[in-house]
Amino acid sequence: MNPWPDIAAAIASAAGKAFSIESREAIGGGCINSACRVTGGGRSYFVKTNDAGKAYMFAAEADGLAAIAATNTVRVPQPVCHGANDEASWLVVEFIALGRERPGGMRTLGRRLAALHRTMQDRFGWHRDNTIGTTPQINTPSGDWLAFWREHRLRYQLALAARNGYAGALQREGERLMDRLPAFFKTYAPLPSLLHGDLWSGNAAFDQDGAPVIFDPAVYYGDREADVAMTELFGGFSSEFYAGYREAFPLDPGYAVRRDLYNLYHVLNHLNLFAGGYLAQAQRLMGRLLASV
Repeated sequence: MNPWPDIAAAIASAAGKAFSIESREAIGGGCINSACRVTGGGRSYFVKTNDAGKAYMFAAEADGLAAIAATNTVRVPQPVCHGANDEASWLVVEFIALGRERPGGMRTLGRRLAALHRTMQDRFGWHRDNTIGTTPQINTPSGDWLAFWREHRLRYQLALAARNGYAGALQREGERLMDRLPAFFKTYAPLPSLLHGDLWSGNAAFDQDGAPVIFDPAVYYGDREADVAMTELFGGFSSEFYAGYREAFPLDPGYAVRRDLYNLYHVLNHLNLFAGGYLAQAQRLMGRLLASV
C-alpha cells in the first residue's frame, strides 16, 4: 500500500484546501526516520515517515512542537498533521528553508533557549510520554526532581541496557550513582522548565533570515541544565551560544558537575539504540560522577 495518497489527503484536511503531491525530495541527515520535502500547488511541507507502529511517536512530537511554538521564544516547524495507515506513520510540519548562521546567530539562539526555559509549571514531567530517538521516554509528572531523574531517566535506561545485553557492572555502578544523587543537589533546587529534550547540534539551525530554528524535540518539564548539558554532547555549540544563554539566564556553579549526570542519560540511550563505543563512554561518565561525591 502506498502511503502518499493518504498523506496528501491528511495535509489537505489540515490545511482546509485541496492538496496533491507533485514532487518528493528526499532529505538526509536522520537515523531514525525517513524524511522528505513534498511540494504541490506552490506549497511545500516537511514529512517524516516510519513504520505504521510509530504513530504514537509522531503524535507526541507534534504535541511537543506545538508546546514550544506556543511560548513564542524560539522558532520551530509548525506541526500540520500526523497519522498512519497500514503501510506507514507520518508527521507533516512546516517546511523551513534553512540558511547560514549570521553574526550573533548563536548568541541569539542561546538567549532564546533561555527564554524557553523560563516557561515553567509546578511539576516535572509532561502530560504524556514521548520518545527519545525511538526509546520510550516516561514523563509521569512528579514534584520530586531527583526521583523523576532517577526512576524515569537513569533507572529506565539501565534496565533497558540490561535487556539489551549490557547487564552487570553498568547496573552496579548505576545503582551506586543513583543512591548518591542528593549529593549533586545540596545547594541547588531545580525548577520545572519547558525543555526541548534532545537539543544537540543536529537539531538546531537557522532560517534564511538568520533566525534560530530548533526541531525534533523530546519535550518535558525538567531542570534546564539537562537541555544545556546536551548541547555540549556530540560536537557541542559555540562559545557565543553559551555566552548568550548565561547573559539571559545564568547557570548555577554546580552545573559543571551535573552536566555529566544529565548527559549520562543520553549516552545510555545511544548505547541502547546504537551500541558501539557508548558503553565505555557511559562507564567513564559514571566513574567521574562517583569520584566527585
